[in-house]
Amino acid sequence: MTYRTLAPEHLPQEPSLVESGILLSPVSPWQPLIHLLLLGIPAFLLLLGKLMAQPVLGWGAVLAWLGLAGWWGRPLWVQIGRRLWQWLTTWPQLAWAGVALSLAVMGGIAGSGLFSALGSLSWEAIGALGEVFGATGQILIAILAAYIAWRQYIISRDLTIQQNIITQQQTIDAYFEGISNLVLSPDGQLDDWPLERAIAAGRTAALLNGVDRFGKAKILRFLSTANLLSPLRRDQHLGRPILDGKGGYQRDRVNGIRVVSLGTMLEGADLHGTLLRAVDFSEASLERANLSGCDLSHTNLCGANLRNADLRGADLYRALLFVGSPQTASPAQPGQKPDFKTGAYTGAIVAGADFRQAHRLSPEQRAYLVTWGAKLDPESEPPLNSPRPRSDPADKTESFPPPASPSP
Repeated sequence: MTYRTLAPEHLPQEPSLVESGILLSPVSPWQPLIHLLLLGIPAFLLLLGKLMAQPVLGWGAVLAWLGLAGWWGRPLWVQIGRRLWQWLTTWPQLAWAGVALSLAVMGGIAGSGLFSALGSLSWEAIGALGEVFGATGQILIAILAAYIAWRQYIISRDLTIQQNIITQQQTIDAYFEGISNLVLSPDGQLDDWPLERAIAAGRTAALLNGVDRFGKAKILRFLSTANLLSPLRRDQHLGRPILDGKGGYQRDRVNGIRVVSLGTMLEGADLHGTLLRAVDFSEASLERANLSGCDLSHTNLCGANLRNADLRGADLYRALLFVGSPQTASPAQPGQKPDFKTGAYTGAIVAGADFRQAHRLSPEQRAYLVTWGAKLDPESEPPLNSPRPRSDPADKTESFPPPASPSP
């Protein structure tokens, strides 16, 4: 069995509007006059019905016009019918099911007498119900307006916070640039005169009071990494730092001078949850500071004042709390020169400091903390061979003689 392809000219085609006679030119010059006459007769009947108060004549005119429209436009109606039939043949079964379901619902409502029940309702009650719905709508609109106002407040607050963060970062960058000029000068850090150090300390103190905890942590990490918090050995004539011959500067923990001395800048400061790894806090006052959850690993806390500070959950891995052994080390005390050989008066002042839940504490650190009055977890007891707990050297209720000098 063979198949042959029909050429386009053999395929059935729908007649166009021109071929259907809709757009054909009039056959004779009298045809427009006939059409106008046929249109005018119903109009005359309509006018006559209005004058004689006979609605029948008016309806007859309307029916006549409808008949003329159907007769003259029959090719167009055929075309529309074909299009409608083609559209109906493409309907899916679900569409027909939806139509049947809609008709069934309407028939059920009509058969159950629901329309009659609706007609017998009190329209006053329906009006009152409409007022209730209107009031409910107004309440919902008010709630929506309040929600939109709240969202605008949240967005405005977030934008303000972001703007403050950007402004704070710009301020910190300007501070970094100003402090860096001290190190990046032609003579390097050898040219930090006392006035320059005082200005640097003043700018640092002012900035630490105006930024949040993360900004404080950035500033402290910058100063510590740049060796601006470490005591540097200086000559006895001009007070300039001395090079160590290895590309750095010599440190002197006894007589050294810091470029920026923190002093009491961080008393009561909120630094919880910040990164303070390897920061030099030696001889700085952190009294009542909030250091909970901080990363204090490898920090230098020798001689720091941690009295009543909050260090709960802080990471103190390899943090330097004292020099020497826990048996001979003692907290710093004003007026007493630290001995970095025995550790006397070199340790941090930890009386009243809260070290509960601190992470990665070594046995030596635990022994020192418990010995000098820090708060630790109950299981963090000092070893049996550790010295008995002693009070804070700053407490005048009990005094201790200075440790004996080690034998040469």
